[in-house]
Amino acid sequence: METAIAPSISEILSPRAIAAASKRGKQELGQEEFMHLMVMQLKNQDPFKPLEPEQFLGQLAQFSTVNGIESMRNSLSGLSASLQGSQVLQGANLVGRSVFAAGQVAQLSDSGTISGALGVPAGASNVQVRVIDAGGGLVRTFSVPADGELSEFSWDGRDSVGARMPAGRYALEAVASFGGRQESVEMLLRQRVDSVTIDPAGGSLRLNTAAGAVALGDVRRIM
Repeated sequence: METAIAPSISEILSPRAIAAASKRGKQELGQEEFMHLMVMQLKNQDPFKPLEPEQFLGQLAQFSTVNGIESMRNSLSGLSASLQGSQVLQGANLVGRSVFAAGQVAQLSDSGTISGALGVPAGASNVQVRVIDAGGGLVRTFSVPADGELSEFSWDGRDSVGARMPAGRYALEAVASFGGRQESVEMLLRQRVDSVTIDPAGGSLRLNTAAGAVALGDVRRIM
């Protein structure tokens, strides 16, 4: 009794399927080739050991899942690129404008000031802002009235005796009294947006200022 020789893949696939496979490369199997292989597998299976229905459905489900995941990945990649492009266009409208953004470091120019605002919670009293130089030294402390959701302030660039401080970066921190105890208060600094970029790590929009990059999520107010 002669043993049946299983047909090769090239014999199973139609000329159209072979051409399609050649276009994609030898390592890829398209939907048309897969279906041809499945049909020929049924035709050439051992009649005494037929393919179980569960196996057949499992192979179909596996191919469908992989194909669906690939399609979803392509769709999500396109959506991500579209959203990033939209973010850049929206961010471009902020260039040249000022924002209040969460942070503690600001750039002082030769004759300028540093402005900001505090998100003072209800019940706070004796709100103080401390200005600290690059060496960690305390330059000045001044009070800010707790008169609303955002209490604005401006530092004139002078120390506690009225001497003009040199240009550079300064850190600002705020504390307030709550029933006899002191707690930190959120500091919002006024920054001018010079340009915008997309963070390559997370894909989020970054606003570039003289004091450094600011995440769009840290912006509380746009002026």
